[in-house]
Amino acid sequence: MPTVAVYNINGDQVGEIHLRDDVFGVPVHMSVLHDVVVWQLAGRRLGTHDTKTRGEVRGGGRKPWRQKGTGRARHGSIRSPIWRKGGIVFGPHPRDYSYRLPRKVRRLAMKSALSAKVQDGKIVVLEDLKLEKPRTKDMVRILGNLKVNDKALVVTAGREENVFKSARNIPGIKPMAADGLNVYDLLAHNTLVITKDAVARVQEVLAQ
Repeated sequence: MPTVAVYNINGDQVGEIHLRDDVFGVPVHMSVLHDVVVWQLAGRRLGTHDTKTRGEVRGGGRKPWRQKGTGRARHGSIRSPIWRKGGIVFGPHPRDYSYRLPRKVRRLAMKSALSAKVQDGKIVVLEDLKLEKPRTKDMVRILGNLKVNDKALVVTAGREENVFKSARNIPGIKPMAADGLNVYDLLAHNTLVITKDAVARVQEVLAQ
């Protein structure tokens, strides 16, 4: 059972927390992590790209010249794909890039990402994280006390508005509620800063 230190916002260790083996102590499956990241990025694609076929390009209704007798090749429209400014034959059209991925695969990837953070010593558990008012300077001071100097994901149990507003302006820092935790953001940030309540929430969901 992994055990990590618990800190307060001043950077002092105030205890320890035992993490569940079936959530924070599983083997890291790189192939599953890759599959889930590709799935997440595919779901984020807008798919709004579009090209015009010969039927959608403006003009070209009149036959450019008569069929026979000119010595030139026969053509029916100046908007044919072989003409300049003509239609596009196999161009992209609006589509949905998302696809389904088994729930067990998604959960295993989340556990793998969390376990990797524990194995690398890149998880910081906070006793609590609340601010009286939105103030970026306060959030910078807290992260400094925790010696978090690189890209970090700050996770709270619920949406703490003051924390969100204080952290979102800091380069490389992304605040997030526990229910929004995902594999891509875990891998995209070097350090996971998470509250005890958020840990309990994550374990409650993933241990089902």
